[in-house]
Amino acid sequence: MADLSGTWLGTYWQQGVPTRFELTLLQGSNALSGSILDENHLGEASLTGEVIGRRINFDKRYITGNRHSVSYTGTVSEDEDFMQGRWQINLFDSGNWEARRSDENLTINLENRRAEQVPAGNLL
Repeated sequence: MADLSGTWLGTYWQQGVPTRFELTLLQGSNALSGSILDENHLGEASLTGEVIGRRINFDKRYITGNRHSVSYTGTVSEDEDFMQGRWQINLFDSGNWEARRSDENLTINLENRRAEQVPAGNLL
């Protein structure tokens, strides 16, 4: 069974438009839990799912906004450093996704970008 605990950076495509995300997974036996931070306005989501062998599936539920859920299915590479598959919101909205293990931190990157957009005089 694959051990997927850790930080992953990935991309999903919706109507041909890529969105980066940071995925933090905690695994206990076959059960998965964790969080996802999308680089778009949807922001943070929680997840629950499972991994069986090299097959992964989880449901992502956004914390803010309309709190819709997205189902992800996929496979994990033999070296356990890459996964890919399909996501689906409903019968008509679906796409591809992929993620790689990473030491990068999208949260820090987003915070740094936001800080650069606010002039220093406006921080007081």
